[in-house]
Amino acid sequence: MSRRIDIVEVGPRDGLQNDPGNLTTQQKLEFITRLEEAGVRRMESGSFVSPKAVPKMADSTEVFAGVDRSKPTRHIALALNEKGVRRAIDAKADEINFVLVAGEGFGKRNQGMSPSESADMLMQCAPLIHEVGIPLSATISVAFGDPYDGEVDPLVVGNLAARAQRAGVGELALGDTIGVATPWQVRSLIERVSMEAPDVFLRMHFHDTRGAALANVAAAVDAGVDVIDASCGGIGGCPFAPAATGNVATEDVVYMLERAGFETGLDLGKLIETAKWLETVLGHDVSSSLSKAGGFPA
Repeated sequence: MSRRIDIVEVGPRDGLQNDPGNLTTQQKLEFITRLEEAGVRRMESGSFVSPKAVPKMADSTEVFAGVDRSKPTRHIALALNEKGVRRAIDAKADEINFVLVAGEGFGKRNQGMSPSESADMLMQCAPLIHEVGIPLSATISVAFGDPYDGEVDPLVVGNLAARAQRAGVGELALGDTIGVATPWQVRSLIERVSMEAPDVFLRMHFHDTRGAALANVAAAVDAGVDVIDASCGGIGGCPFAPAATGNVATEDVVYMLERAGFETGLDLGKLIETAKWLETVLGHDVSSSLSKAGGFPA
């Protein structure tokens, strides 16, 4: 196969925000540099949210000020509201990823909004982002299940996708924030969202809480999705979702895809080295399989 699958590295943001370890700003910048040396060209480098709610992202302004802008990496900032968007713009983010929410219970705890209110906020903030010419993407969190309310209606997800398209979002991620999706559900939701927002590129964001993340990545790729979120080492989780463990590991995704003949442009050996480095600075083991087993035997 010659098809390219692009990986958006989310370790520096979604990976670190709920990890028990605490990295200094300089260690975060070293993490980002190591990922760039492994070939990463898009990554979530921080988020502009309340430091009281997510204290591990409190230094995102300093992180964005410290990244090497001469490199070809696009540094993505996450935002939930107008204040966060303005801070991301001031920090010269290369892309702003706005968070929509598909579940009432999670939405109220994560960002104090219902699904409809999160879409209203996007419609309010989008003109600010378009005015300064920064690419706008969005993630629909808990698209496959809400930790407080249970099942999420696919109609709600489809409606959010349609509103994101009207707001001028160029790329939309469907987030399995609590790791409950199955491959069949993934295919079904991709089909619905593609009908509701046909002009928006899709990206998928899976957590491996229940061991199905790689299968879900495979289902998404088979369904035509070309962009996957992943976190080096499999670190991460959401502070507002009980038992939400880490993201699918970047090195595990790269191994699976490249063994199948897809191209990712990433250096598997350097990703594994970075995962092992993370264990030393975080002070605990990481969950990825490749960091333990290595690549295909030589």
